Amino acid sequence: MRTRLAIKASGVNVYLREILLRAKPAEFIRDSAKATVPVLKLSSGEVLEESIDIMHWALAQNDPNNWRDVLDTRNEYSTLFLDELDGTFKKNLDRYKYASRYGLESEDALAFRDEGVKFLNKINDSLGSNPYLSGKQQGFLDVASLPFVRQFRIANPTWFDRQNWPHLHHWLQAFITSNQLSIIMQKLKPWDANQGHGILF
Repeated sequence: MRTRLAIKASGVNVYLREILLRAKPAEFIRDSAKATVPVLKLSSGEVLEESIDIMHWALAQNDPNNWRDVLDTRNEYSTLFLDELDGTFKKNLDRYKYASRYGLESEDALAFRDEGVKFLNKINDSLGSNPYLSGKQQGFLDVASLPFVRQFRIANPTWFDRQNWPHLHHWLQAFITSNQLSIIMQKLKPWDANQGHGILF
């Protein structure tokens, strides 16, 4: 989701290929040893396999909304935030939302949820000072984290919505109901070689 958000915002044209992970096309496996989505193959043949790297790439081509400004003006803060987001928070999110995939019992999943809450508390506190994590307007930190926070909520919406995070709830709900999200959530048929390049995005 966050790669699509960055690519759409940049205006750079790419072809989308929906990958069915239980039936991965041979071309996909050849291009990506990791063989998990997202993957971006550039015209040069270079392959980007991390969503954060694809975001950086897209916005380096064109950044009409100035999403990358926070990375320059608050470099140390941004680096620490993204390291925690893609590190411990993502780990806790995955093990909370997909506990069975990791062979975890429900109480173990809740322990990971409790660890994830620590980061969500930080987000709520930050949003108490500014409307967005990136400052006065939406930026890189927001777009990088909103899809993950949305996934955390999906794991148990009733529990999530009861938490005392007024600023986070407002920030997330604005995203969930936005045209920005609906535009990138288009459903595609799983890609195969007979479909050619894919769908121009």
